[in-house]
Amino acid sequence: MDILSSKNMKKPRTLCCNIKMFVLCHSLLQLSQLLYSACFKSTISTIERRYGLSSYSSGTISSLHEVSNSVLIVFVSYFGNRVHRPLFIGIGGLLMAVSAMMLTLTHFVSQPYEYDSVLNNRHDICNQQRNSSDLESCGRDETRRLADTSNLWLLMASAQLLFGVGSVPIQPFGISYIDDFAGPGNSPLYIAILFTVSVFGPAIGYLLGSVTLRIYVDVNKTGFGTELELRQTDPRWVGAWWMGLLITAGCLFITSIPYFFFPRKMPSEDNVIGSETDISDDFKKPDSSLLDFLKMFPRMFVHLLLSPLFLMLVLAQCCFSSVIAGLATFLNKFLERQYSASASYSSLLVGAVNLPAVAVGMLMGGIIMKRAGLSLKTIPRFSVAMLTMSTLLCVPLFFMGCPTQNVSEVNHIGQHGCYSDCSCPPSAFNPVCGSDGVEYISPCHAGCTNFTKDLNNTHRVQLYTNCRCISGSQRNARPAPCPNNCPHLLLPVILVISLASLIACLTHNPMYMMVLRCVPSEDKSFAIGIQFLLMRVLAWLPAPALFGTAIDTSCIWWKRVCGKKFSCGYYDNDILRNRYLGLQVGYKVMGIVLLMMLGWKAKRTQEYSLEKRPDGPL
Repeated sequence: MDILSSKNMKKPRTLCCNIKMFVLCHSLLQLSQLLYSACFKSTISTIERRYGLSSYSSGTISSLHEVSNSVLIVFVSYFGNRVHRPLFIGIGGLLMAVSAMMLTLTHFVSQPYEYDSVLNNRHDICNQQRNSSDLESCGRDETRRLADTSNLWLLMASAQLLFGVGSVPIQPFGISYIDDFAGPGNSPLYIAILFTVSVFGPAIGYLLGSVTLRIYVDVNKTGFGTELELRQTDPRWVGAWWMGLLITAGCLFITSIPYFFFPRKMPSEDNVIGSETDISDDFKKPDSSLLDFLKMFPRMFVHLLLSPLFLMLVLAQCCFSSVIAGLATFLNKFLERQYSASASYSSLLVGAVNLPAVAVGMLMGGIIMKRAGLSLKTIPRFSVAMLTMSTLLCVPLFFMGCPTQNVSEVNHIGQHGCYSDCSCPPSAFNPVCGSDGVEYISPCHAGCTNFTKDLNNTHRVQLYTNCRCISGSQRNARPAPCPNNCPHLLLPVILVISLASLIACLTHNPMYMMVLRCVPSEDKSFAIGIQFLLMRVLAWLPAPALFGTAIDTSCIWWKRVCGKKFSCGYYDNDILRNRYLGLQVGYKVMGIVLLMMLGWKAKRTQEYSLEKRPDGPL
């Protein structure tokens, strides 16, 4: 018997029975998952422009996956190791790949993108012979635009909900599988490797978005020729937002396949036979039914929420997670609107500067936690100090900007009635900059009756001429928005935001570890599940829509199609900056107050425990 056992002990393992291979596969799958999320968020402002969404709508779509994830995550707490975890992870990965494909389907079922231009018969110039009654009706092109927006809501909402279902088993089942079958001292190392590899996903996702947004959206339908008329900095430019998502769908599909070959249980690294027997015994133990678990769940949930330390800590984490959600979803748009950066360059800055700073902050926070040995009492103090410093760094950002340029009939009084007989389309949007320094919504709204083509590129307009609404002797307009006075502040702003993010992320690991320390050891797994559930419901789900609403309220001119709001054409830059940054600072201040209360409560709890000890003070 001993001989047979020794032979079994020495039997070589296949790749699919190797926990190191599982760690590698799971790292790549989580990287692909975060790659998808970051790539989608990097294109949010472009999707808004393409389909005429408000920021509230795009923020809601970007966070819809949290709905299905929050509903189903409760069941993960029950099933645990009762199911074939690698199989469920593989199925989840394939569902995420399908959802990414569904997102790109929106592009393929839509009509080719059309924009206002004098070169493609979009009636974008003053024409006194045009019949104005035809322009007031809802034409075929406008009806198509609205139909494309309806298709987007149907497909993208369904895709995001499906993505939430697919993402449910990825992290809980993957981490528990590694912890069960890794050697006693190897589990923390493997989990650290897992997060280290996957943290590159968001950075790569934003960089991928930066590359694809440089390509014209309809390159698969019309070729590159149409691209020649628009520049990337043109407000009518729409990049190939769908292309990056198509790539991430392929990554998710490929990284999901290996999970179908991993066993339900594998030998532990330290003891092959012993661990197999132990695991088999675990599966034979009688367990409560799912119905019993669901009945017990509310009682356990309320019991955990009655713990003041746990509740205040999770609420503080929700505040800071809301800030992260607002930055991840709309930082690109903020940089575009405030500093006239292109969508691709904004994504490049976020992926190459901001996200690496976040990763460095998390890593340094883990090192500080290990070397300084922060206690339950000192973690809130450390976090308050770091987050206060991060908040103070945001104060200069309120002053690092400039107001919206003068736009005729938007925030600047123009010559009344100068284009009244031009029959300008109500949906026209093709900003031009007049020789008087004032911006106009379109050449038609500037009263321009003629134009000249660029001699070097006949696909582009060089100058609009004979513009009756423009004061002065020249009466010409350039085919571009008037220059913003703040582009030189773009790099300083992203550096300040990145530094503030780095300092704030120093608290990520200590606060996470505090969750494990403020609940009894038998409730740790359940506490982590409730922590993630509350953060999804209170932060990741509502925050993007809330930040989107704050952005929408700063809009001063909406584009309209068939009398309906399509998307925002102009924002009040000062209001946009103050509300977007103010909401972040407000969340941070609330989190800091909760941490200060938490530190006071932790100190009182520790003093009370000492008084209750037999050898403690009377």
